[in-house]
Amino acid sequence: MSVGLDAPAGPGAPAVGVVDRIVRLLPRRSDWAHAAPGRDLTAGLMVGLVALPLALGFGASSGMGATAGLTTAIVAGAVAAVFGGSRVQVSGPTGAMTVVLVPIIATYGPRGVLFVGLLAGALLVGLGYAGAGRLIRYLPIPVVEGFTVGIGVIIALQQVPAALGVDVHATKVVVLAADAVRAWVAAPVWAPVGMAAGVAVLTLVLARWRPRWPGSLVAVVVATVANAVFGWGTVSIGHLPAGLPRPTLPGVPIGELGNLVLPALAVAALAALESLLSATVADAMSVGQRHDSNRELFGQGLANLVAPLFGGIPATAAIARTAVNVRSGATSRLASLTHAVVLLLLVLFGARWVGEIPLAALAGVLVATATQMVKVSSLTALLRSTRGDAVVLVITAVATVAFDLVTAVLIGLVLAGFFALQQTARAASFDEMPLDEADHTDEERSLADEQIVAYRIDGPLFFAVAHDFLLELADVTRVRVVVLRLSHVTTIDATGAHVLADTVNRLERRKITVLLSGVRPQHERVLRELGVYERLAHERHIFATTPEAIAHARVHASRVPHDPASA
Repeated sequence: MSVGLDAPAGPGAPAVGVVDRIVRLLPRRSDWAHAAPGRDLTAGLMVGLVALPLALGFGASSGMGATAGLTTAIVAGAVAAVFGGSRVQVSGPTGAMTVVLVPIIATYGPRGVLFVGLLAGALLVGLGYAGAGRLIRYLPIPVVEGFTVGIGVIIALQQVPAALGVDVHATKVVVLAADAVRAWVAAPVWAPVGMAAGVAVLTLVLARWRPRWPGSLVAVVVATVANAVFGWGTVSIGHLPAGLPRPTLPGVPIGELGNLVLPALAVAALAALESLLSATVADAMSVGQRHDSNRELFGQGLANLVAPLFGGIPATAAIARTAVNVRSGATSRLASLTHAVVLLLLVLFGARWVGEIPLAALAGVLVATATQMVKVSSLTALLRSTRGDAVVLVITAVATVAFDLVTAVLIGLVLAGFFALQQTARAASFDEMPLDEADHTDEERSLADEQIVAYRIDGPLFFAVAHDFLLELADVTRVRVVVLRLSHVTTIDATGAHVLADTVNRLERRKITVLLSGVRPQHERVLRELGVYERLAHERHIFATTPEAIAHARVHASRVPHDPASA
């Protein structure tokens, strides 16, 4: 007999549970069951070429240097590929993470960033062990789709400078694209524009008509050869570093240790959110892919524990590179691991030739990738489904572009929660129920109709509907007894219980006796703790069934003397 994770049987059970949790997070042979070496190696090669300029650029823009970005892509990319929870996910430095790192580097310097990476990695490992990855299930589809659309727009806008062959810099992608257009209009150069457009079109055409071909790789090779043969002079990747730093343990800034906790929490939160969202997007883009969210957090944690040892910056899953990986035909972790190996080999042996790849060609690949990320049919269906879903999708997409990932997701969740509460409140009902005619004679029924009223509450009794409930019951007149049937109440929150207690109190003060029937066991505690039972005229005015409550209501309504203790 095996002991489950939560089984406390015997002194050894907790230890077995810990071992089981750890084993579930470790790599297994089945991780490689879907490997198709030909497709995975080709996809990994393509992703490696696409990741190269991005890794260099993100490292430089973070303030840690291009080498730190490339190191992160290699080291963190390999570790996350092996230990992560998605078989097609690609990890490394990202633009969203760079935005978070810039102020940390400005305040605490490179050593502070390395230590923040270690702390964030430890936090992510803890989250994976605790099973926090399941929280991603609560992200509504419109939020995920809106985030995907927003990321696609960001990826496309980020490529505008390279596609136009201009050198501009800005923190916001919209400003970056606008500045690039203005710079190009002032001095137009057509070669980069034609190259980026040609690569994008060729990639999309080959993906549609020859999906088994490595279309993006073919397009990049064609563009690179054409640039060299015809002498177009478009800007290329340029010089690459010659190797990786030796692994060393970063010094611990003792004096700043307390101040680095909050930055580490921010980095861990962003890494977790971006990685799990990226894995969700990857699931939607590929057939049969389903990630393990807890393993993904664990793998990203290990990646961020190892990368700082080589001088790397905090990493997360990269949606753009993951999308390239999927669209290039990746089927297993071999592709993601190959991407890291390709980057390492390029650094060691192929820096000279890779440096000749035009940035405009890579921009075309990413524009095509951004286009392929957006599924028009799924997007149209959501926009037509409900007004709430459409609003959540559009605002999440706009917020992703205008602000950042975390802010956009929070806005999307708040909006989705608002519309969900609105729909739930509409589903709740509060109806006066006629007494069963078989239960009493005409005379009794006439008396009951005048002096007894029964209400059945269906659905949730929570803050969004509690006020309406109070208003309707407050208008009750010409009755002596009110029976509240609660057997169909699905949930009661503190606000609902408080309003119910207030309503009972008001009716009792008007000499209207209130009886409760059908209270569910899971609701008894909140009703008792928030004073609903205390407001009743007698502790025995709570009944298991409605017929029992109605029988007692008749006693009150007919003014027949009775012993309350036996009610």
